[in-house]
Amino acid sequence: MFQRVLIANRGEIAVRIARACRELGVETVSVYSQADADALHVQLATRAVCIGPAKAADSYLNVDALLTVAKETGCDAVHPGYGFLSESAEFSDKCAEMGLRFIGPSGDVIRMMGNKSAARDLMKKHHVPVVPGSDGAVETAEEAGKIAAEIGYPVLVKASAGGGGRGMRRVDRAEDMENKFQQARSEALACFGDGQLYVEKLILNPKHIEFQILADSQGNVIHLGERDCSIQRKNQKLVEESPSKALSPELREAMGQAAVAAAKAAGYENAGTIEFVLDQEGHFYFIEMNTRIQVEHPVTEMVTGLDLVREQLRIAAGLPLSVKQEDVVLRGHALECRINAEDASQDFRPCPGTTKFLHFPGGPGVRVDSLLYNGYEVSPFYDSLVAKVIVHAPTRLEAIRRMRRVLEEMIIEGYPTTADFCHLILHHPDFVKGRYDTGFLAQHQEELLSWNKED
Repeated sequence: MFQRVLIANRGEIAVRIARACRELGVETVSVYSQADADALHVQLATRAVCIGPAKAADSYLNVDALLTVAKETGCDAVHPGYGFLSESAEFSDKCAEMGLRFIGPSGDVIRMMGNKSAARDLMKKHHVPVVPGSDGAVETAEEAGKIAAEIGYPVLVKASAGGGGRGMRRVDRAEDMENKFQQARSEALACFGDGQLYVEKLILNPKHIEFQILADSQGNVIHLGERDCSIQRKNQKLVEESPSKALSPELREAMGQAAVAAAKAAGYENAGTIEFVLDQEGHFYFIEMNTRIQVEHPVTEMVTGLDLVREQLRIAAGLPLSVKQEDVVLRGHALECRINAEDASQDFRPCPGTTKFLHFPGGPGVRVDSLLYNGYEVSPFYDSLVAKVIVHAPTRLEAIRRMRRVLEEMIIEGYPTTADFCHLILHHPDFVKGRYDTGFLAQHQEELLSWNKED
């Protein structure tokens, strides 16, 4: 096992990594920007080093600064968390060049799976179902229009290097293609420095189902079941659960096998996520692979009893997986609500501020992952996620009731959060019955907010 790990991140995921390392007896070095001098991850690490001003480009995205700190503090590995440089092939490559173990896949694998059109082609070669669309990247709006005419509108024009809904445009009519294509290309260039685009059929109101996989250096690849991440706003997940009510045992088995096949096709090593869309007829299609730990990984931890960050560290250290596929059993039901410092009534506008009073809930089957403490100043410079609340119970209905109770008990004063909005979602009949898809919030957001006004 490693002696000392650099945590190249901030916030709740940096706290999560520090805890896993501490339980393994591994020392940690946290990095922080000037804006994060008082952050919780700084206080929990064995050692902390400031790497620059608040702007992420000058601190958390500064590869040279991160690697300099890693070497000067005697680290032998780097954990990138999620976001920032977690899916940077260049960062993975440079860690390897400096003799540091990147706790994640190699730069070549990140590069291959990060290019969405190349990943599609790889999946097709290995018989993993993909959404109908272009064979590789398309160069012009005219070419995109021809493909759209063949597969039928509506379609999505998507950035090959994209993610998080950026560099993506929905096109419903042929006459809109030129404008939407150029919009997507401009945004892709601005966000990712890569204007390459591809086209795929838009599956209307699907379920967003992702499978957690683990792969070690000995060639063992397993999946840990699914997470249903269909409750989204602005293409960002808000509520996640496992298992999904939409999957039969037979469908779960088929999707799990496809997820393992996808990881093997990529020559993958470490923890990763295979994302699928599931249409209303029960057909599933690969959409992308996330080559990192996911925000919602605690959902899987709750139903499997595994510590995924611990597994990441073990795999990166060259150890085999601690479990085999036949050992993986999904027990009970887990739900996660993301608590963001946002005002849902103002189209989820970020609302940073001072945490004037804080009370986190407890009780059986309750977990809170957070960067907050009383008096903590939520920064305007970074993502608005301030806490994740996760519950586990024997059944889905019990998990919903437990999460309602937990959100009612939680107190975060000083700024609005999405806690109340999540609480409303948990009372909607369609959610309770499991009859929801990625179009749920687009259809019900105003209805939910009107309930809040009535209260």
